[in-house]
Amino acid sequence: MIDIKVPTVGESISEVTLLKWTKKDGDYVDRDEVIAELESEKATFEVNAEKAGILKTSAKEGDTLKIGDTLASIDETAAKPEGKKEPEAVSQQSEIKTQETVKVQKPEEKKTGSGEDKQSPSGVGGAGDSGSLKATPVASAIIADKKVNPSTITPSGTNGKILKDDVLAALSNPGRTPGKALFTRSDKSEKMSNLRKTISRRLVEAKNTTAMLTTFNEVDMKPIMDLRTKYKEVFNKKHGVNLGFMSFFTKAACFALQEWPSVNAYIDGDSIIYHDYCDISIAVSAPRGLVVPVIRNAESLSMADIEKKVVELATKAKESKLTIEEMTGGTFTLTNGGVFGSLMSTPIINIPQSAILGMHKIQERPMAVNGQVVIRPMMYLALSYDHRIIDGRESVSFLVRVKELLENPELLLFGKDPVKTLLEL
Repeated sequence: MIDIKVPTVGESISEVTLLKWTKKDGDYVDRDEVIAELESEKATFEVNAEKAGILKTSAKEGDTLKIGDTLASIDETAAKPEGKKEPEAVSQQSEIKTQETVKVQKPEEKKTGSGEDKQSPSGVGGAGDSGSLKATPVASAIIADKKVNPSTITPSGTNGKILKDDVLAALSNPGRTPGKALFTRSDKSEKMSNLRKTISRRLVEAKNTTAMLTTFNEVDMKPIMDLRTKYKEVFNKKHGVNLGFMSFFTKAACFALQEWPSVNAYIDGDSIIYHDYCDISIAVSAPRGLVVPVIRNAESLSMADIEKKVVELATKAKESKLTIEEMTGGTFTLTNGGVFGSLMSTPIINIPQSAILGMHKIQERPMAVNGQVVIRPMMYLALSYDHRIIDGRESVSFLVRVKELLENPELLLFGKDPVKTLLEL
C-alpha cells in the first residue's frame, strides 16, 4: 500500500481544497493517471497516481487539506481488472472530445474575446433556435408573433414540447425565471473557495495599503477597427490566430511603460523597484474566479506572439490549468470589462504593482472632429494608480500616450512617427 500525499505547491501555501475526485474509491488506476483536482489560493492542479492499483480515498470533495496530508492510498498488489482500457486509449478519446468542444466554442470565443461591443444578444427571439424548437403549431405561431424568447418558457408537453398554455403563461409573467416558484425566500450558504478568499484578501489589501487614484480618457477606436477589418483574414491565415484588440493595447502599454518607468515600478519597503521589461498581467474571468496570468517580456513580442499568448493563457484559465508560475509576477495589468458591457469603471490595482489599465465597451457616440459632428466608435480608458509612486503628471501623460498610440496604430512599429523617424526629427 502506497500513500498519496498533498504535494507542496508553493512557498507560502499551507493548505488546499479537494475540488473533485476524477477516480472513485475502489477504482483501479494506472500509474500517472489523474485521480483528483486540488485548488490552492492561487491555482488549480491535478494529482496523479504514483503507482498502478486499487484506489482508496481518504478525503471528501470540498475538504480542506494541509500540505503533506494523506489524500489517498493505492494497493499496488491488486491485479488489473480484465477489460480495463489502456491509458493511451482513454487519452485519445479525451483528446477527440476536447477538439470537438473547441470547434463548437470557437465562434463564441471569437465574438467575445476581441472586446467588441457589436454583439448580438443571445437567445433573443426564436430565429436562432428555430431548428431545435419543440412546440405545437399554435405555440410556434404565438412565439413568432409576440417575439417571445423560448428560453423563458417552461414546457409542459411530452419530451419537452412547448404548448399554447406554456407560451401564454410566459406572456402573463414576463421577466420571471422559468420554473421558479413565486415569492420564495430561501437562502443558501456556500463555503468560499481558497481562490475567492485570496481574491477578497488582495482586493481589500490593495484598497487599504495604496494611495489609489483613477484618471480617465477616451480613445477613438476607428483606426484600429478599420485596420482589423482590412487585415484580419490575411493575419489569421499567416499566423493562425485572430487579430484582436489585446495585442494593440499590450503594445501601446509597453511603449508607454518604457517612457514612464514609474508606472511600471513598485514599492518595496523604502525602495522603488524599476523594471526594464514589461511583464503584462491579463485579468481573466475564470469559472472559479478572477485570475491574472502574465505575458512575459511583452515588449519584445510581435503582435501575433501576443495574440497567441493571450489565447493560450485564456484557454488555460477557462480550463483551470494555469500554473502558479504563470500567475506570478507581472509589472502592469490590463483588464477588459468591455466584454461584459461595462462602459466605465475604476479598476483596483493588482498589488504589488502600481497601476492597472481598464478597457471598456466600444460605443458609437457623436464626436466633434474638425468642427463637424461625426459618429465614432469610442472607448473609455481608466488608469488606476498608486499616488505614492506615480504623480499626476506621469499618470495623465501615460494615458495620453496610450491614447495617441491606439489612435495612430502605425506608431506601434517604432513608438514614433515613421516619417519623423526617417528624418531624425
